[in-house]
Amino acid sequence: MQIKVKILSDLLKNLPSHGSAGSAGLDLSACIPRKIQLNPNTVELVPTGIAIFIEDKNFAGLILPRSGLGHKKGLVLGNLVGLIDSDYQGELMISCWNRGTEKIGIEPLTRIAQLVIVPVKQVSFTVVEEFENNQRGTSGFGSTGVS
Repeated sequence: MQIKVKILSDLLKNLPSHGSAGSAGLDLSACIPRKIQLNPNTVELVPTGIAIFIEDKNFAGLILPRSGLGHKKGLVLGNLVGLIDSDYQGELMISCWNRGTEKIGIEPLTRIAQLVIVPVKQVSFTVVEEFENNQRGTSGFGSTGVS
């Protein structure tokens, strides 16, 4: 699948790419001119230097944290998951949240998130009076156990 991309910054050296042949995500970098210090429990909106146009309404983009940064340093996304609609054409921005206890330095062009393109099925609703009975019904949180 080909996605249109606009480069918005001269700082950007490379387009997002997959880290390995089996990688689902494309690495997104902090397109910033100087290091950012992110204090504990603070959020900073970090530009990527690119805009994409997915165009096909059957697909969307998800911006996800990089697992190593989240686990080792506490750098996650302020909005937990970023949703990029197929018709959005603005710059991809990364809401970086330091959920850790120490400052995190974000260097220019550091890979800080990943973009995953996923299929989307648009739906509509049909109003009903009742649902057909099934085994689960309205059983919710924790109803299936933990083991």
